Amino acid sequence: MSRDTSTRASPFGPQRYFEDFKLGETFYIPSRTVTEAHFAAFQAASGDNHPIHYDRVFCRAHGHRDLLAHGYQVAIQTCAGAGIFPFLVEDSLRAFIEQSTRFLAPVYAGDTLYPLLEVAELKEQRTTGVLTMRSTIHNQDDVLVLEGTQRYLLKKRAT
Repeated sequence: MSRDTSTRASPFGPQRYFEDFKLGETFYIPSRTVTEAHFAAFQAASGDNHPIHYDRVFCRAHGHRDLLAHGYQVAIQTCAGAGIFPFLVEDSLRAFIEQSTRFLAPVYAGDTLYPLLEVAELKEQRTTGVLTMRSTIHNQDDVLVLEGTQRYLLKKRAT
């Protein structure tokens, strides 16, 4: 049995559909300081055992000031589920259909990351639409360390 949740009360506001989004609208994701525990957890989950991610002597010998974060470890900081976006589209989200990422600067243990999602494109279809979010991460020095896109297939409001 399915239930209609479109009119339910939510601490994040009413459920939204494709046509409810506007270009330039932003969705913040909480900041996070990357620690050695994050490195160890990601290493265990991914199996990536390269010493650039866990051996400080190796890192310094290769020109890095500290442990270098795994690329995917940085990319997951843009996970929309860490913010309010998925709660706003519980009824309209059909699929997370695409993701791309460019790594622009190194991220080290101790860096604080500030992720942001911004509506960059809205492609209307017959009963759905593709919402493209620009994803960015700046570090504590306001250096852009990552940029990319995420695409979501959203249902349009029933008429």
